[in-house]
Amino acid sequence: MELHQSGHVWNKDWVSFLRPWIPILLGLHMQFSRASGSSCPEECRCDRTFVYCNERSLTSVPLGIGEGYKTLYLHNNQINNAGFPLEFHHVASVENVYLYGNQLDEFPINLPKNVRVLHLQENNIQTISRTALAQLLWLEELHLDDNSISTVGVEEGAFREAISLKMLFLTKNHLSSVPIGLPEDLKELRLDENRIAVIAEEAFRNVTRLERLLLDGNLLTDEGVAPGTFQDLVMLRELSLARNSLTYPPPLLPGDVLVKLNFQDNQMNEIPVTSFEGLRRLERLDISNNQLQSLTQGVFDGLVSLRQLTVRNNLWLCDCSINWVILWLKSLPTSLNVRGFMCQKPERVRGMVIRELNTELIQCPDSTTTAPPPINLPPTSPGLTSRSPPSSTDSPSDMHSLSPPSKLPSSPTHHPPLFSSSPPRDREQRTNLPPLDPERENLQIKFTILNGSAIHVSWVASFPVTAYKVTWAKMGPSLSGDTVRDRMVGGEHRGIRLANLEPKSTYRICVIPLDAFNNYRPKDDTVCSEAVTKPVSYGPDNNKGPLWPEQATQQDPSSPFLLAGLIGGAVIVVLVLLLSIFCWHMHKKDRSSSTNWKYNKGRRKDDYGEAGTKKDNSILEMTETSFQIVSLNNEQLLKGDYRIQPMYTPNGGIGFRDFPVGNNSTVYCKNNVQADTDFCRA
Repeated sequence: MELHQSGHVWNKDWVSFLRPWIPILLGLHMQFSRASGSSCPEECRCDRTFVYCNERSLTSVPLGIGEGYKTLYLHNNQINNAGFPLEFHHVASVENVYLYGNQLDEFPINLPKNVRVLHLQENNIQTISRTALAQLLWLEELHLDDNSISTVGVEEGAFREAISLKMLFLTKNHLSSVPIGLPEDLKELRLDENRIAVIAEEAFRNVTRLERLLLDGNLLTDEGVAPGTFQDLVMLRELSLARNSLTYPPPLLPGDVLVKLNFQDNQMNEIPVTSFEGLRRLERLDISNNQLQSLTQGVFDGLVSLRQLTVRNNLWLCDCSINWVILWLKSLPTSLNVRGFMCQKPERVRGMVIRELNTELIQCPDSTTTAPPPINLPPTSPGLTSRSPPSSTDSPSDMHSLSPPSKLPSSPTHHPPLFSSSPPRDREQRTNLPPLDPERENLQIKFTILNGSAIHVSWVASFPVTAYKVTWAKMGPSLSGDTVRDRMVGGEHRGIRLANLEPKSTYRICVIPLDAFNNYRPKDDTVCSEAVTKPVSYGPDNNKGPLWPEQATQQDPSSPFLLAGLIGGAVIVVLVLLLSIFCWHMHKKDRSSSTNWKYNKGRRKDDYGEAGTKKDNSILEMTETSFQIVSLNNEQLLKGDYRIQPMYTPNGGIGFRDFPVGNNSTVYCKNNVQADTDFCRA
């Protein structure tokens, strides 16, 4: 009785334990049943929500794709427009379809009705109908890159049927204009690498939510872009018009939220001062690879949020019109990164960074400053700054005295020496600089050529300086230097030694005073000039004093000929040695072959007449038409009277009996049996 009661209690507890788990178990069972009910085509492989039918040489979409799958891979097959069955349109769970790399020539119909992302790149699609897109009410992202779509092949208003479309990619097609009737909710439109030459003013009128527009690599000109074309794109954040044929930026750009603007690789030769007005949020501007030579002052004043400006590969002319750019660059905050301001003209400043230019390098034809008197400079060092000729009474040294030309006096006798006109009488380096005249110049530098790989630069300033920045670069034939190297030194220093330079080379050296924040001084206190290192000297000439620029720039006429003579002599010696080895080898080979050579080795023995000499020291062989005697055992034949007689003739002829036999002959018959001559027959 007690046992029965305890069993009843246990059954009651078991039911109460399973009761909360019943809904969970039923849910798992239903989920498992649904997953197991999703059929997978036998041509494909299915994994959770993915169906992999790619790269299987399919010509149509396989049948039997069940519900529950979200992503379908059908790319890189041979599917054509006839390969989309109607039941494929009713698969409601598929949202992502990859059909790129097939053989479609029209926009396909019967695609899954709930597809959101559709990839149709790298087909041969030429036409797009409204009917096909009207089936895709939930389509948000459409990729049609690298097809053959033309403007006439797109039915007007076709893309508007895809009412949910947010991203449309039409790169690398044959469009000659922007398609009419784009969806209103479109946020990104890519039309790059087409043949668009004209953009109608109403092309983007209804696309007010567009945020990114790419028109790179088309045929756009100034006349092909209607005024105010982009004015209605109030949400536009990025506009790219690279690789077109524009000569100036289109007017009336949208300025509310535009952040990135690209105009590189056009034919722009001017930028109106109002081009960037109102672009207060613009952060990145690229105008590189154009034909710009100068900029109108104030063209960048409205770009208060600019963070990166790229102006590379333009034809910047460094004359008086560039002065405001120099001052603007020096006043920029560190948060703004400017790239590519480098002089291209005139030739004497080609390759120099515009920010580091000063007034002594810029020619201003209307300037009222008294020009310094010209002097004769070395042939390989074109004059960048005017210098006074040296006085013969000055102490000889390899020192340069430079100062801004606008502050130099007109009398050349007041200048410190540039180069000594007479050879040096001692090698003592001069370290004391002459006192500066504050009314005459702000910064003076001097060079001392130490040897072929080192130059000592010394300076003195008439104003307090926190630090100096010294830059130097080797100059080429066009005065465009290689990589610019720089070094910072404290304001208390008055000189620096530049080492590891190349001998007999021209270096452009600049000394730039910096303030307490390592910024350039607002005035043009930078001083630049050129110095020539010594050539490498050998022998007793090493003990001579420093070479003057006239000597350093003069080429030694015997050096190239000496080097050519050494190289030519070495080549001749090597050739003679190789020829001697070759002749010795051939001579040795001939001797070896002459001692071991056997005449007509390999021919049939029956073709020869055989005879022996006395004591069989040698074997003599003879052909039917001629013969040659060769000693085969390399022993000298015994002296005596030898006669060679034919035993038989293979093709008929004279017989053995026609010749008398001498006493010193041994006769062999055909069978190599020694016999009497009377009984031998041919």
